[in-house]
Amino acid sequence: MATAIKMPKLGMTMAEGTVIDWPIALGDFVDKGEIVLVIESEKAEIEIEATASGCFRHVYVEAQETVACGTLLAALTDSADEPFDAAAFHAENNTPEQRAVSVSVTAPSAEAAPTQPRAHAGRKAVAPAARALAKKLDLDVEPIVGSGPGGRIVKADVEAWAAARAALIEVADGVRLEVPTVGSGDQVLLLPGFGTDASAFARQIPALAEGYRVCGVNPRGVGLSDAPVADRYDPALLAADAAALAGDGPAHVIGASMGAAVAVEMALAHPDSVRSLTLITPAVEVTPRLDAVLAAWCRLSLETSSDVLATALLPWFFTDDLLADPRARQRMLRGLTGIVARVPAHVLDRYASGLRSWTGSRSEDLRSIAVPTLVLIGREDLLTPGGERIADAIPAASCVVVPNAGHALSLEAPEAVNEAILAHLNRAGS
Repeated sequence: MATAIKMPKLGMTMAEGTVIDWPIALGDFVDKGEIVLVIESEKAEIEIEATASGCFRHVYVEAQETVACGTLLAALTDSADEPFDAAAFHAENNTPEQRAVSVSVTAPSAEAAPTQPRAHAGRKAVAPAARALAKKLDLDVEPIVGSGPGGRIVKADVEAWAAARAALIEVADGVRLEVPTVGSGDQVLLLPGFGTDASAFARQIPALAEGYRVCGVNPRGVGLSDAPVADRYDPALLAADAAALAGDGPAHVIGASMGAAVAVEMALAHPDSVRSLTLITPAVEVTPRLDAVLAAWCRLSLETSSDVLATALLPWFFTDDLLADPRARQRMLRGLTGIVARVPAHVLDRYASGLRSWTGSRSEDLRSIAVPTLVLIGREDLLTPGGERIADAIPAASCVVVPNAGHALSLEAPEAVNEAILAHLNRAGS
């Protein structure tokens, strides 16, 4: 009898993982519970235990390969000499998760530039069954990424896309957002920063989901969320969207960077929707340095690939200590590459314009925030260094400064961030 080892799905934002290491050799006998695999996902390395005892018989995915959740990685058999058909076992047990591509489904204005440079253009390859289903469901196949040979769109891709679209939540007339949700209890809204999506909170989601209903908000134009044409998406607009997601009851609102600006606006303009605030490396004012980084980010998104953009952003997000560790640096680079790929260039421009128009407009109003507030700061944050002033301006706000951490605080120091947030939410809920 054979046992499958598959790429696990370890969080609501996890779509794929990278095989980092097989710490055992083919032919080794392993016990149930023994570490057989190390993967990288959600910006962390994770050890995977064997679910059964047996002989490590066959490897389908080698180290450094990235595959979708559900992909068959290896097989164990009860003994080393029992008959085993590797191809047949693969055909029966390889079940990669079908996931709709995370791109904006609303066409940009005529003036908008393409989201990424393209090596070639032309009509997409679509299987007849996939095209028929898309026609039946009245779906455009253009935004769908195919999982078939050569990127061909197959029926399962259309089904996944349709299911993802059906799960979007309406926040305004004609505007629906992608809001992956996990857990139960009081609601927590996660508002990501400029140019990022809910997966930027990947290290916080599992800890929060143990006691709360966690909703990761992909704002307008991010991931699968709609991107209605507009000159700008400012924090006031995004705060209204988030307030609609909060529904009838107030939510614990956690925002990072630009998401913290949205959280501040939400507390001021929609106070009944907010139970507590957590502001991580908040961007309430756009400094000249931050403005220059935003401009470079928008331009690089338009002119180069996601991995080059992520490489350029790394020094602004992380400390010297992390960047000096080659393994950690590559892990963060892979994670950041995936994040920035999910935000089109024309959407970035709208966010940059919105943040610039909003900057400084709420500085004098911070004293009006009445809900329990936590401000989390990275001591070595280069982009938003004014967090302590924000904490001082908000009545009864508490401030935690995390040493040896930069702007991407939730990724670089997840344990410290999780501990501080959970303590804050417990106090706010008491």
